[in-house]
Amino acid sequence: MTAPSRNSAAYQQLLTAVETANPDRAIVVITDNLSSHNGASTRTWLGEHPRIQQVFIPKGAAGSTCRRPGAAVSPPSPCRAVVATPEEITLATKMATCQLNARARLWVWGRPPPLPRHRRHAFTYRI
Repeated sequence: MTAPSRNSAAYQQLLTAVETANPDRAIVVITDNLSSHNGASTRTWLGEHPRIQQVFIPKGAAGSTCRRPGAAVSPPSPCRAVVATPEEITLATKMATCQLNARARLWVWGRPPPLPRHRRHAFTYRI
């Protein structure tokens, strides 16, 4: 489904289409923190439709877990998984966490330490 803009009305139309396509099951929608997903009108609409539950991903997670569509090599990630039940969502989350932890690297804040300059001083003083 496409919309002319990313606003609350278009998002509520999407949720209505999802609800119509799935008439008899509970629906869990995983979204980012876009203002149209968390606006007052959307929260009111979700209050009137108790079958739809909205779960927000952590800030900054959208860019780190999903790869761009044009990326040459892309490992499986939870954003490409097709899930239907809460158990499958839990399983997909655990698998994605294990995959990310397997290739995790230490993050160092700031710049790397400067290189030692003792050799430069020794060479300069010997000339």
